[in-house]
Amino acid sequence: MAPLAMLASFGHALGVRLELFLAVAARLSDLPRRRALVAGELYGSCIQTLHVILLVGLFIGMIVSLQTGIELARIGQQDQIGTIVAVSMAREMGPFITATILAATVGSAMAAELGTMAVSDELSALEVLSIDKIKLLVLPRVVALMLAAPLLSVVCDTIGILGGGFVAQSQLNVSWQLYVDSAIEALRTPAQLVPVPKDLWCGLLKAVVFGALISIIGCASGLAAHGGALGVGRATRAAVRDSIIAIIVANYFMTWFLYQS
Repeated sequence: MAPLAMLASFGHALGVRLELFLAVAARLSDLPRRRALVAGELYGSCIQTLHVILLVGLFIGMIVSLQTGIELARIGQQDQIGTIVAVSMAREMGPFITATILAATVGSAMAAELGTMAVSDELSALEVLSIDKIKLLVLPRVVALMLAAPLLSVVCDTIGILGGGFVAQSQLNVSWQLYVDSAIEALRTPAQLVPVPKDLWCGLLKAVVFGALISIIGCASGLAAHGGALGVGRATRAAVRDSIIAIIVANYFMTWFLYQS
């Protein structure tokens, strides 16, 4: 019975989140009226997490550069460090690291805020006043995070590539100019649909999807919270856990789809 119960719970949660996503999509026409709320959420998502993105992105780029550089040095291919770091950050590490940080900070905050409103009957009060809670509370959060994720991903990519260049120059004896030239050359492969380098475009697309997943899961978990402070804690924990799982699963399938040819 336990596996069946777990499967039923997963199916119910998936259905609730899909329903919430469709409800948000149906209310996009109301977005101009909520631009002030979107701006506030965007500030909270970008500015208040920027320092974390910069710190983690810098060291991720340095780690990738050091680890790959050590192995490449054994076969005399240190000049390829820039290529590997740039492609790794743009395709995978930048969007993934950014999304993980947003899930742990912004996604958990969304679940906690809406969960507190749910257990204190504030959401019920909105219904009594005939105020659409999706338009007021969910739509601005979803749109803001879908905008914040690619913006922060670009910051993470940039600082990671710069950090990798510092390690390549200081510890692996690769000139800065050679590193920069190889990094730029690696990201010049054009995409077929948009006039943007494919690796950068695919990374930004991943970031947008990750932002949507984090916000939808966080909001859905918060709206479903019940049982007082304990219920808010459960909702927050579920939001972070499910967001990270969704990011990893979506990352695999998007990579397979975008790079299968």
